[in-house]
Amino acid sequence: MPMEILLFGLLAVLVVFMFVNGRKRQKQMKAEQEEKATKTVPGVKVLLQGGIYGTIVAYDHDDLDSPALVEIAPGTVIEVHSQAILRIVEPKDAIETDPAVLAAEDAPIVNDGPVVDDAPALETPEETRRRLERDADDK
Repeated sequence: MPMEILLFGLLAVLVVFMFVNGRKRQKQMKAEQEEKATKTVPGVKVLLQGGIYGTIVAYDHDDLDSPALVEIAPGTVIEVHSQAILRIVEPKDAIETDPAVLAAEDAPIVNDGPVVDDAPALETPEETRRRLERDADDK
């Protein structure tokens, strides 16, 4: 009889451990997915599930059912499911140790004129699709 109680107690402890550990892993995966979604913006290099590297052209993190547009070679854009993006490719730390880059970072910043934003406006995924369709029709 005492052995049965001990085994029942051990089983209860294992069930509680599995439940707590599963919830912890679920929260961690959700946080990783949210971080990946916020970092996935046009111009970012990514690694796809199939081992293909590319650059995001269009990605809608609000509608995960719409395909992401990824440029895998100059002028070659493919549509992939948003879950096919395995991870964001971070630049290597070797760039930060380059003496020329470090010297440029240490140089004082001089701003003599007005600030001009030369960056082009980002296209929405729908605008990108239309542009790519127009380009394909022109060929």
